[in-house]
Amino acid sequence: MLRIGAHMSVAGGVSRAVERAHIHGCEALQIFSKNASRWTAKPLDPGDVTAFRSRIVETGITPVVSHASYLINLATTFPALREQSIAAFVDELDRADTLGLIGVVIHPGTCTAGEEAGGLRLIADAIAQAFLERPRGTALVLLEHTAGQGRTLGYRFEHLATIIAHLDGSARVGVCLDTCHLFASGYDIGSASGYQQTFDAFDRIVGVERLKVFHGNDSKKPCGSRVDRHEHIGRGYLGEAPFSRLLHDSRFAGLPMLIETEKTKASGKPGTIVTDPFDTQNLDALRRLRTEVVSE
Repeated sequence: MLRIGAHMSVAGGVSRAVERAHIHGCEALQIFSKNASRWTAKPLDPGDVTAFRSRIVETGITPVVSHASYLINLATTFPALREQSIAAFVDELDRADTLGLIGVVIHPGTCTAGEEAGGLRLIADAIAQAFLERPRGTALVLLEHTAGQGRTLGYRFEHLATIIAHLDGSARVGVCLDTCHLFASGYDIGSASGYQQTFDAFDRIVGVERLKVFHGNDSKKPCGSRVDRHEHIGRGYLGEAPFSRLLHDSRFAGLPMLIETEKTKASGKPGTIVTDPFDTQNLDALRRLRTEVVSE
């Protein structure tokens, strides 16, 4: 079955994210390896890296991934922004390797000019450049399927397949599927027939072997809305049934399902380690669904 986990804060140091995951009973984990709203960050503290890697082993939390900064746009046609984005992306890969993560989840990019085909080529070229700069890197690039808001790319399986094809099918590229994004972009995983059609199409177009991570989020908006708004598990337009299907789908056994649902407003001192009621609610919902089958 899928391994259930969450995105956790690194406030106070990356090793603190492991402790937050541990007290919530997480089996897998996603972090930001630096501030997602800034281009640059201080180097990782060696002592904190050692503590992070040790606690990952001790707690058995695996796999662990990072999510790249939201500022990065590998599809941009603006030279300065493109250079800055690629440099930041390479830094994300470096940090993931330092921490021993399996990969970096990244939104493919947003068209700033031209057609989608050109944007997909720009994304692939940026990833290829990163691979050239880090030929011995081990962290995977995990392309996240998007909801399709505005001119964002990656909202069709064909987009992901095209990027991978431009990279000659590199084994260093995987895929992250977000349940909210799938539904919002028009893949009706909410119904039994739509679920089957969606994953049959994914396997045919991209290949199920490329799938490395699920983001588990319900959707505040209906199917095909192209609006990315996460909702608590079972409280949105998806409901519980599609999560139950995923959690019992043998094709995805061992993969992580990481929630990115709303957190409770912070309480206590910054950097403290306390359980979050919303995280507990959503993680418990997934754990319950893993032990029972929910019909439509």
